[in-house]
Amino acid sequence: MKTTAEGEQMKTVKTMLLALLLLALPAVLQAQFNYTDNGDGTATITGYTGSDSAVTIPTNINSLIVTSIGAGAFLNSFNLTSVTIPNSVTSLGSYAFENCIDLPSVTIPDSVNSIGYDAFYGCYDLASVTIGTNVTSIGSEAFEYCYRLTSVTIPNRVISVGAYAFENCIDLTNVTIPASVASIGAGLFAGCTSLGAITVDLQNLSFSSSNGVLFDKNQTTLIQYPGGLGGSYTIPDSVTSIENIAFTYCTNLTGVTITTNVTNIGYLAFENCSSLTSVTIPGSVTGIGYGTFEGCSRLTNATLGSGVTSIAIDEFRYCTSLTNVAIPNSVTSIGMDAFQYCSSLSRITIPESVTDLGDFAFADCSRLTSITIPNSVSSLLSGVFLFCTSLTNITIPASVTSIAYMAFYGCSSLTGIFFQGNAPAAFSTTFGDNGAGLTAYYLPGTTGWDGFSANTGLPVALWFQPNPSILNNGSSFGVRTNGFGFIISWATNRPVVVEACTNLANAVWSPVSTNTLTGGSSHFGDPRWTNYPGRYYRLRSP
Repeated sequence: MKTTAEGEQMKTVKTMLLALLLLALPAVLQAQFNYTDNGDGTATITGYTGSDSAVTIPTNINSLIVTSIGAGAFLNSFNLTSVTIPNSVTSLGSYAFENCIDLPSVTIPDSVNSIGYDAFYGCYDLASVTIGTNVTSIGSEAFEYCYRLTSVTIPNRVISVGAYAFENCIDLTNVTIPASVASIGAGLFAGCTSLGAITVDLQNLSFSSSNGVLFDKNQTTLIQYPGGLGGSYTIPDSVTSIENIAFTYCTNLTGVTITTNVTNIGYLAFENCSSLTSVTIPGSVTGIGYGTFEGCSRLTNATLGSGVTSIAIDEFRYCTSLTNVAIPNSVTSIGMDAFQYCSSLSRITIPESVTDLGDFAFADCSRLTSITIPNSVSSLLSGVFLFCTSLTNITIPASVTSIAYMAFYGCSSLTGIFFQGNAPAAFSTTFGDNGAGLTAYYLPGTTGWDGFSANTGLPVALWFQPNPSILNNGSSFGVRTNGFGFIISWATNRPVVVEACTNLANAVWSPVSTNTLTGGSSHFGDPRWTNYPGRYYRLRSP
């Protein structure tokens, strides 16, 4: 039996132990956080080692005031369901809470003045965000892929919002941009397919909105079209530029009218507008960015205006319904992957103005049966017609001097490839995996075919044409010491009459020479060509 004194002593011991335990508890919790000493009495949280799903970030840690959540501090904390940020914190670092996929809500206190890029990227369940009133900058991709975020209030001290800050927030329905915002990055609300309107405070000096569409203040640049709007849209007459990613993932947009004041369309501007069926680019447009119509899976025809000088990289890639595209004579280059996977495109004419065809430009165009390559093209790059499985034959102009790796790889229906000039440089994979029966045909008088066959593995054969032709390539064409001349190509041992005239408008053709085509070709030279201000030639069989 304990005495009264012993009982009191035991009670005192228990009280002291409890007090010590309570004093030790913050130290135990603090030990779950990694941090750096900033050297000014403050600390930055750099990591969390605990296993709790509900986390309270301490105000102090080892006598240092916590002022910052550092880059990646809670990155991939998949089981985090709640976080309390103290009022001592002034900044949230880059990707601080990235991929906290079970975090449903967060309150950013008024003490915070900046949110770093990717801060809440990939927080799929984040449905509610309260942004403190003193935040002045929101970094790029800060809330990208926060699928369940339904609304967001941007405080009236925010000056800048980075590119893609709310991209692919597919449940976001409305947003207001306050008067303070002076800088907005590209694709701010791209992929927000439920967003019906973007509202801008009327006092904002840099931006404005009309019918829910975001513009610069003077409405000369269309910045963002809400992804939840459908139907057709006419670009206002005041607009001269469509911003990068302006209509990306506007999946309900069925038509767009681009007015003649528009001169520039930014990259990925209409990417994945999967309900868009046709588009006409007016002649006023001189610049189109890469991937402009990539993934527009219902786009059936496209008309490019006379101001367009190049078809950019990926411009029509994955336009799987595209059957017709009009390329104007102003175009000089077709970029890499420009028409890749346009699986409904059956024929296309490339104008003589084009000098460059990019790698994989028409790769995987599985219904392409006919294509015209102009004399302006000097080389066919890697994979340019890769897996064009419906292509049966193709003519290569004399201007082409090289054909790169896999240019015609997998063209399983290709049986004949016809060359108008000398053999171009080519490789074993240039025509690889085409099955049996593919033959390279060449004109009499052209050279290099034994080497071509050895390099490519293709059989070669003479290309017999129904009529004689003039070869406009090689050292024998043009003015030489013995006059103007060219090679006549046709059939072996056949005679060919060369005729000339001086006026095509009122042509009187006179025979100049009769050549017999030994080995299928013969050289014609006209030593009297200098006697005439103009001299034109034609061929006929006698």
